Parts: sequence; C-alpha cells; structure tokens
Amino acid sequence: MESQSLLRIIGESKPQLRKSEAKVAEYVLQHASDVISMRIVDLAAEAEVSEPTVIRFCRAVGFDGFKSFKLQLAQTLGSGSIFTQFAVDDSDTTEDLSNKVFDSTIGSLLTVRDELDPGALEGAINAIARAKRVEFYGFGASGSVAADAQHKFFRLQLSTAAYTDPHIQHMSAISLGKKDVVVAISQSGKSKALLQSVKLVREAGATVIGLAPQNTPLSRLSSIAIHVNMEEDNQAFMPVSSRIAHLLVIDVLAMGVARYRKPLLKDHLKRLNRSLRTLRTPPEK
Repeated sequence: MESQSLLRIIGESKPQLRKSEAKVAEYVLQHASDVISMRIVDLAAEAEVSEPTVIRFCRAVGFDGFKSFKLQLAQTLGSGSIFTQFAVDDSDTTEDLSNKVFDSTIGSLLTVRDELDPGALEGAINAIARAKRVEFYGFGASGSVAADAQHKFFRLQLSTAAYTDPHIQHMSAISLGKKDVVVAISQSGKSKALLQSVKLVREAGATVIGLAPQNTPLSRLSSIAIHVNMEEDNQAFMPVSSRIAHLLVIDVLAMGVARYRKPLLKDHLKRLNRSLRTLRTPPEK
C-alpha cells in the first residue's frame, strides 16, 4: 500500500466493487481532502449510502475499518502523491487553464515517482551500461521519447538507435544478440505492433526494458519492467503528462548510466562540450 497511491488503488478497484461501494469510491476520489475530516455518518450521507456500505468499501480496498482508511488517505494527501485529473471549463481564464495543466502534471509525476521500483531502475541502469547496443522503440508520443533517449545515451558513448516504424523495429529486433538491450516505451502497454517487436527481441535473446503501466502486456513481456502508471483518458491533453513522465524516467536511467561510466566519459564529454561551443554564437559584449 505504501508504494502505490491510495487514490489509484481505489480507482483501479472500482470495477470490482458493488454498485453502492462504487458510489463511496467515486465520492472519495472527487473529495479526498474533505473525507479525511469526515465521520463515517458524514461520508455515508454525502455518498448517499448506508454506514455499513462505507465499512464494506474500506474493507474492499484493504482496510479493517474507516479509521485506518482515513489515516492512509491523510498520509497520501500529505505526501503529495496524488494524480489530479481536471476538466477545462468554458469560463476558465488563461490563468485557470495554466494552473490546471501544471497542477495535474505535477501531481501525476509525483505519483509516478513514488511508485517507481528502485530495484527495477538499478537493473535497467546496469543492463544499459553493459550493453553492446541499445535500441529504443516507441510509436506516436512515445516515439518522440525514444528519439530523445537515443540522443541522451548517444552522448554517453553507447551504440544506440531509435526506431518508430514497426517494419524497421522487426528487422532490427531479429538482428540483436544476448548482449544487446531494447528499451520499449508505451503509454498504454498494449500496442500490438510494439508487442510483436518485443517478442522478436526476446526470441533473439536480448534484454527488454519496458516503460509501461503495471499489469499490461508490455510490462509482463519485459525482462525488466519499469512501471509508469498514468491515468488513461481520452482527452487530447492527457498524453502530455505521460510523455513527460517517460522523459523523466529516461533522464533517471541516463544519469545512472553516466555515473556508472564516469571514468570513461570524463575526457569525452569535455571534447564534446568544446565542439558544441563552436556551433553557438558568441555572447554579446
């Protein structure tokens, strides 16, 4: 429970709850900060259910009663580990819109951070640092993350490539070997073409690091699964937060690999920085 946001657990549990318990879940998700100061009779009245239903709801999400549920909810709210959805209203000002977008993204990133498995990150860093070749696979918004990752790891003197075309991915996958690594990136973890490529990578004996939500086909198929749990939403703005979360995880991996390879990179990065300075305009005097 501590490694995963309580609000996410409630949201994922809703389909399995009874109809009356789901009403409690929906109220808690919409009014979490209010619930922590409520009595059981207050929550029952607001959710329009009976008090025993509130108790059943608490037990259904893993607690022995309302008191322990409120305690965990308060800790979750206090940690800032909350994914905050928002809706854009026609009456919103530009400032309102800006605040909603930033607050939602910050909240979702904190949730992802708190749910990351340090062991999986460490395993991924070690695998990439020792790899003969590292390739990044992704489609759509995840394709731009793959391209960004290739740029970051290329600077660390690793043999890298980024592929966003399924045919090229397939051809590349069958040419890999046991010392190679593929980082497969997906916001849904369910992309059919990507899963086909990953299966070919596994058959070739290479290591697959999957950046995808937990309990998805990609995370289950990966040699090392890094769970990036983002709330699915059909609105156009939602992939923005997911893409940023993936970019940050890539940054964590890149920093880890850079630290691992630091003795080999010191002179190289100095030369790289000197060469890049020649491409920039000199500062104005």
